[in-house]
Amino acid sequence: MASISFWGAAGTVTGSKYLVESTNGRVLVDCGLFQGLKELRDRNWQDPPFDPKSLDAVVITHAHIDHIGYLPRLVAQGFDKPVYCSRATSDLMKISLPDAARLQEEDAEYRNRKNLTSHDPALPLYTEEDARRALELLTRVSNDGSVNQIAPGFRTSHRVAGHILGASHVLLEIDEGRETTRVLFSGDLGRDNQPIIPSPAAPPPCDYLLVESTYGDRLHSAVDIKEQLARVILKANERKGAILVPSFAIGRTQEMVYLIRELEDEKRIPILPVRVDSPMAAQASQVYNSRREEHDEEYEEVLARKEHPLRTHSMLTTSSREESKRLNEERGARIIISASGMMTGGRVLHHALRIVPDERATILFVGYQAEGTIGRRILEGEPNVKIMKEWLPVRCHVERINGMSAHGDYGDILKWLSKLREQNCTPRRTFITHGEPHAAEAMREHITERFGWRADVPQYGDRFELE
Repeated sequence: MASISFWGAAGTVTGSKYLVESTNGRVLVDCGLFQGLKELRDRNWQDPPFDPKSLDAVVITHAHIDHIGYLPRLVAQGFDKPVYCSRATSDLMKISLPDAARLQEEDAEYRNRKNLTSHDPALPLYTEEDARRALELLTRVSNDGSVNQIAPGFRTSHRVAGHILGASHVLLEIDEGRETTRVLFSGDLGRDNQPIIPSPAAPPPCDYLLVESTYGDRLHSAVDIKEQLARVILKANERKGAILVPSFAIGRTQEMVYLIRELEDEKRIPILPVRVDSPMAAQASQVYNSRREEHDEEYEEVLARKEHPLRTHSMLTTSSREESKRLNEERGARIIISASGMMTGGRVLHHALRIVPDERATILFVGYQAEGTIGRRILEGEPNVKIMKEWLPVRCHVERINGMSAHGDYGDILKWLSKLREQNCTPRRTFITHGEPHAAEAMREHITERFGWRADVPQYGDRFELE
């Protein structure tokens, strides 16, 4: 009998890992890094609750670190089988995993040099060599619903999830004797009519369903996103202060640049210096331009005009640390877009050391801030925050774009799930994942009230038989 166990994204929005076992073998769906609260981050350093060498395959839904960031660690522990993902996800992973490893190594080196560590010496979770070995295992599949045999007794089909470029929701089919069990993993679901990428494809019929719940307890704002963004930029320009945008290098940075360019073209904001301080974001933008099979119509129309959709009129991207440091010399109104999106590490923290105490400056949040992150603390109004072991007063203006999310809200998710009902599909059991406890419970209630389906909220380590 097949089973599924939850080793991440259960009771939290990070660390996505789902282990599916049958009489034929074992498959891990997603291999994400825990972020946020220290008790979660500590799990990254613990041995996994399963033997990496026993896995027959890993399946990846998309290229965000909370879904892929543990893979080099898994490889360092002995995993050496295929890793299946969409073509665009493969392209993005080739950028993000070495970058994540480099940040791990740079952070350890910095902490050792500045004596900012409780460990002697501080070590990276994994190295660039581990990341390189992980990338050698990638096997690219289409995002069009075609079926792939990934291991004896296991098949997958990937379909567009509309979250970031290449993001998939994945149907895993498990053969045992004459019986086939179908498990659908939503991955991170996007929204209809987002910039750049197409809307989520309809879900295929399934026996079991795992669905995300990042915004399971709320609806996104109906206020126009570009209108909110223009207001923040105009106010910052009046103060002649910098805007720091903590942003995921993949997905959100491209969307931000796209929207700023549109506002400039529409003459709704002045042309300000835009600094994209993330080598990974710059490389990811090249992938976004090249993967035309996953563009929406508007993006293609801009390309047809021989314009660059992902460049503003005064934009600079940085690659080296020296170029990043030189941004500190700039003054006046400007926009700095830097990773990470929840201020959990990376170059954004070095900018935050100067921006957070500056009364003229603004921190603009454009994505979800998980519990325990620096971003969440600032957003919730804490008067002082600790950044790189330095306590800083929060004097800057704090803004948030409501409704700017690559995740669907509960209305979007219910709309997506209603397409299962239209196919007369009633999952035997629905598992609510990838949400903080209150959001996951709210999503469970919405699903049971709307569809009458049996729905559960798994906790870390829970295991269920797939009968």
